[in-house]
Amino acid sequence: MWVSGPLPGAVHDLAAARILGIVTELAACGLVVLADKGYAGAGEYIRSRYRDGTSPPRRRTPTGAHVRLRGPGDRANAQLKSWRILRKLRCCP
Repeated sequence: MWVSGPLPGAVHDLAAARILGIVTELAACGLVVLADKGYAGAGEYIRSRYRDGTSPPRRRTPTGAHVRLRGPGDRANAQLKSWRILRKLRCCP
């Protein structure tokens, strides 16, 4: 889990991860993370799907495995976003 101070809104997620040192900490720990396509090229410890839609068969297997592993988390986040109480909540976390 990672919590940091705010950064300007124009900072991309990958740039923010690099600024805050998350990418180097992952490399130091040897922890592999599954990320979305916006993190492509982040390093060997941040794995993302292949960008092109017409992947050869040798690329489809790891891409499919990546999608299956990230799927439950993505669905849970999508479901939480639809909860009105969380959109209207205005209190200190």
